[in-house]
Amino acid sequence: MVIHCLWVSQTGKGYGTKLINKCLQDAKSHSKRGVVVVTNPETSWTPSKDIFLKNHFKLVDTAPYNFELLVYQFENSSLLPVFPANWDERINKFENLTILRSFQCPYVEVATENIIMGANELGIDVKIIDLKSREELMELSPTPYGIFSVVFKGKLISFHRLTVHSVMKQLKALMKYETVKD
Repeated sequence: MVIHCLWVSQTGKGYGTKLINKCLQDAKSHSKRGVVVVTNPETSWTPSKDIFLKNHFKLVDTAPYNFELLVYQFENSSLLPVFPANWDERINKFENLTILRSFQCPYVEVATENIIMGANELGIDVKIIDLKSREELMELSPTPYGIFSVVFKGKLISFHRLTVHSVMKQLKALMKYETVKD
């Protein structure tokens, strides 16, 4: 079972731990081997690693852009989940400004709108790919966080919400870099 998001309005009251424990119970009742979560210390868009470590999850893999894979196993096994290794191959598929998203977060639409507004200000077309299956995600997502990614000229712009100003700043920097490189 996968935890994509853990959000509580009041911290320090044990609500996060209660949610994690409920998830562990649900995973057991559905005969899962454990529970995994993807974290990243650079953004609040992914759950914080600290609460999972406190609840006996273990770090089992890392990926580019500081992504971490944590697992809670129900029984000891040498078979652990891992991240794929073909990140460069995935990200290099995208030359045009591309948003890859799945609607597992209520803020994906706002994040998408900010990218589109910034791109429109600069006259850049935006391609949107809505990931609808695990297979699409495993083939296309340029990061382990398959909920939201923005790629331009083979470079990851973001995997979380940006302001319109931040979008424009990053796009301008990549366009300037490309001009200097040519």
